[in-house]
This record gives sequence, structure tokens and C-alpha cells, in this order.
Amino acid sequence: MLFNLKYLGMTLVEQPKGEELSAAAVKRIVATAKASGKKLRKVTLKVSPRGIILHDSGTSELIENVSIYRISYCTADKMHDKVFAYIAQNQQSESLECHAFLCSKRKMAQAVTLTVAQAFKVAFELWQVSREEKEKREKASLEEVACGARRDASPSLKGPITTGNLLDLEETAKAPLSTVSANATNLDEVGRPEPLANNNVVWELDDGLDEAFSRLAQSRTNPQVLDIGLTAQDIQYAQCLSPVDWDKPDLGAPEQDDLFGF
Repeated sequence: MLFNLKYLGMTLVEQPKGEELSAAAVKRIVATAKASGKKLRKVTLKVSPRGIILHDSGTSELIENVSIYRISYCTADKMHDKVFAYIAQNQQSESLECHAFLCSKRKMAQAVTLTVAQAFKVAFELWQVSREEKEKREKASLEEVACGARRDASPSLKGPITTGNLLDLEETAKAPLSTVSANATNLDEVGRPEPLANNNVVWELDDGLDEAFSRLAQSRTNPQVLDIGLTAQDIQYAQCLSPVDWDKPDLGAPEQDDLFGF
């Protein structure tokens, strides 16, 4: 899902979630942006189960690529009702950052928040499947090692069987190189995982993503759900909107000529 927004800025925070925490962070970001007097950067924000990808609307330059597993909180700010914000863990420094964006209206801020929450839900389910598959592979690998150890510890085979094995080895040695290589390839691939059906979405968690996700999960009210700063009424209202409604101006609302439109 794509959203056309304006980037307000970023500030560091001490906790991974919280309405008051994010409200204070957004207040600092807005104050800094207004004090700079610069026009806000227009950006395209793409939300998917992989995460949030941010591009400059004019140049298509990649600004940010945040894994969904590093996002711990998102909200439509209560004080600045057109602001969408999220908190995520920085990949390099592991510090917690709050990023804020100005939307055309509150409906869009709520829609972005809800979309990120829905993407997180899908990503969490895929993460669970990935973990289960990993555990199965590890268990199968341990069992294979144990079986190999038992075979090595078994008594020597009798003469006729041993002779048969020697003959097999001799035939293998005489076999064409391509046949041996093919057999070796098959042996190498025994322990490889089966590709998942949604391999366009699911990927192996690297660079500490798994650890980061597990750690952030402990801070959430419900580990399976992303904490968002929306009430049940906000969620119900946002779910009733279609994407066409997000950019429609509110009837009777005056046009805003300032840079922020608060």
C-alpha cells in the first residue's frame, strides 16, 4: 500500500512504545521542523509485511527501509491530528527512533497506522511459520546425526554384505563424473529447507532481526499485535474508509496555506 506524505523528521526515544512517549516525540519533531522554516520533503511511504520503505517523491531516492520486525509502535497523533508516527529500532545503533509524517488529513493518518498494524499481523504469522520450520529442520538434523552415530557404533558387517558395499563403491568410481556430481548435489540438498508458498514475502531473518523482534515482542501488550495509538472507534472508522476517501478534503474545512496545515 502506498501513501503520499510529507516527512517531518526524527527524534530518539527511550521506550519502544507509549502514547505519551510518542506524543512528546512528535511535539519535539514538529517544533524543530517549524523552527527550521524549510518546506517539508514530499515522500512516498510503502507499507507491506516486509516493513516500511520510504522514497523521495521527486527523485525516487531511497530514504529509509525499515523491517516490520523492528517497528514497535505506530500512531495517529492526538494533538497533531494529521500526523502519523512510528517507533522503530535502528539497525546499526539499535537506538529507538520516532519518525513523524504529515498527512493530508486525519483519515489518512489513521489509515496508515491501521495498514502498518495489519502488515505487522501478517508478518508475525509468517515469522511464526518460519520459526516452526526452523525448529523442524534443527530437530531433523539432530536426529540424522544421532542415527549416523548409531550406525558408526554398530558391529562390523559380515563378509558378503561388505563385499557388496565394496562392489558398489567400485562401480561408483567407474561411473561418469556427471553422475557422481549429481549424486553429491542431491546429498548436499537433503538438509535444505523446503521453500515456503509465500516466498515473495517470507525471508530468512538475518542481521539480528529475529533477536530484535523477540526482544521488542516482550515490550508489547500482546506480542502478536503491534501497539497502536488508535481507539476502537478510530479503528472501526478507518476500516470503513476506502483508499479513495483518504485524500478527499473534509467538507467545510478551510484550505491551509502554511507549510504544515495544522
